[in-house]
Amino acid sequence: MHRPIHGTVHGKTIELDEDLGLVDGQEVAVRVEAIGRLQTWGDGILRSAGGWADYAGLDAVFKQIEQERKLERNEAKSG
Repeated sequence: MHRPIHGTVHGKTIELDEDLGLVDGQEVAVRVEAIGRLQTWGDGILRSAGGWADYAGLDAVFKQIEQERKLERNEAKSG
């Protein structure tokens, strides 16, 4: 059986909008395709928070970026 069925995700569970007509316990293959966006502005940044927490050299990278920006500003002022 191949037919599109809509449902709603709740954690690791997908609640389907209709009965599949399959026996309870039947194994199935599932292909999931997101429909539309239910996210609000800023959700992406909240999900990514802490993504660099274990990056050991992050402070050095930001310090280098800061120094490069200072140089570019100084060059722009004098040029």
